[in-house]
Amino acid sequence: MNLQELTPKLLALSAAEKAEVIKILTQSLDLSGIEKTTGVCGGDARIALPRIPVWGLVDYRRIGATDEQILQSFPHITQADLDTAWAYAEKYPEEIETAIQRNEEP
Repeated sequence: MNLQELTPKLLALSAAEKAEVIKILTQSLDLSGIEKTTGVCGGDARIALPRIPVWGLVDYRRIGATDEQILQSFPHITQADLDTAWAYAEKYPEEIETAIQRNEEP
């Protein structure tokens, strides 16, 4: 089955079924481009170059920034970088939440 044949079937799914499909697809994504290195960005997951922490992008999105606004603020990243960051955040929500809390403490 190709994407053209699959699209109407996906659109016909319930919201809960679509969420499950997203979860399945997210788990299968290649998360290359995300790195974690001790001493770089506090060891947090980041877009490899130019070293933007995933938690920071997620936090920016939480305050209402759209992907377009984020890309304007960070011109060295691409939509593919953001998609990978969102997939990583979806796959490791507790890690991201912990990093947000740790980095926002006064």
